This record gives sequence, C-alpha cells and structure tokens, in this order.
Amino acid sequence: MVLKLMQQEFSLCRVASISEVDFSDEFCFLGKTDEEISLVCSPGRVPATAIARDDGWQAFRIEAVLDLSLIGILSGISRILADAQIGIFALSTFNTDYILVRKENCKKAISALNSAGHDVV
Repeated sequence: MVLKLMQQEFSLCRVASISEVDFSDEFCFLGKTDEEISLVCSPGRVPATAIARDDGWQAFRIEAVLDLSLIGILSGISRILADAQIGIFALSTFNTDYILVRKENCKKAISALNSAGHDVV
C-alpha cells in the first residue's frame, strides 16, 4: 500500500462551536458528537477560543480510494505503528484514511511502515 506523507503540520483541538472553524483551510477535519467537537487543522487556523489544542502532528494519507467494504486497512497500519510504540490519531473520510503521528515520531513511523512492506512517498 502507498501512503503519502503530507508535508504540512497539523494541530488537534477541541472547539465549543463549529462557527469557530475556518473552512477555507486547505485541510480541516471536523468531528462532532453529542459530547464534543474536534478539529484537525493547520496550526495557524486553530480558533483563538479553542478549549484545548495539541500541536505538532504529521499525517500519512493512504493513496487510494478505499471501497467502504474493505476490512482491516486501518487496523493493519495502526498495528504496525503500535508495535513500533507510536501512538496515532486516525481520520477516515468517504474516500480514504489518514493516520496522524506526532512530528517527533515521523521518521520512526516511516521506517516501521517501510519495513512492513508499505511504500511511503
């Protein structure tokens, strides 16, 4: 499987309202549940009123449109990274999955993924 290392850095944050989100950011991901609103965005686009934020994340994008019936794609990648003692923050969209790791673990993640037969570009 081919994974693309996205060059930009990301911030993870919790916001009180979706009205705070700058949807003009090239990449932003919003998750809303009955308990919270989570946002992944560029560090410069974190709302000033964010309840919490965690900076310094890098993302790998699976470079394929994944059929929704596929099983085990994300779990296989997360298992490789867990075996390498790398924590993840996972995102899924209709088309594909994204795996975020802390910036300081990025090289270690690339090595683990390559060793497991994945191509990181």
